[in-house]
Amino acid sequence: MAQVFGRSMNWVATASIIGGVVVLGTALGVLLNINRLDYVSQVGVARDQPVPFSHKHHVTGIGIDCRYCHTSVEESAFAGIPPTETCMTCHSLLWTEAAMLEPVRASFRDNKPLQWTRVHDLPDFVYFKHDIHVNKGIGCQSCHGQVDQMPLMYKEKTLNMEWCLECHRAPEEQIRPREEVFNMNWSPPIDQIELGRRLVEQYDVQTKQLTDCSICHL
Repeated sequence: MAQVFGRSMNWVATASIIGGVVVLGTALGVLLNINRLDYVSQVGVARDQPVPFSHKHHVTGIGIDCRYCHTSVEESAFAGIPPTETCMTCHSLLWTEAAMLEPVRASFRDNKPLQWTRVHDLPDFVYFKHDIHVNKGIGCQSCHGQVDQMPLMYKEKTLNMEWCLECHRAPEEQIRPREEVFNMNWSPPIDQIELGRRLVEQYDVQTKQLTDCSICHL
């Protein structure tokens, strides 16, 4: 019987197999790493909000403490979004005719809450508690970045699991004195690791349990 395929087809077959493996590997690599792309995680992207609220103006310019608006951050899982009444505490007297603040006035007038867009929104299968992090000495800046310098709020960290695990595996690198948790200008000392190890012990941080799946996925 005559040979159907020439010898050159051996190279074609080999190339097609190698090409298939490369394509499959590339596709898997993209799927596994796509969440690391800033385009997907929306790192550095300011989200549209009903009112262009500036943390830089309110925190750095006026000196408002984080807890004035985020009232439950020290005692509950959710940091809290301020009700319109909090905004109107000042804006019933200041900038009362500013056009950009009309949604705030309308919310207060109509007794309808503003629909803010969450910037740091974790998946439903992830359980995060603000209070435990705050009380263990993790500063707002560690997760949210230099918020006091943001004219519009955006996400600075990916919030991916591997990013969380970096801190859970070595909390001494991020932990700070509790009295400095809300200080956006605090800088770690030269001996941060030594300080961190001391605070980990002082605040009873359970380092052996921090990487258990059940810590974040109940």
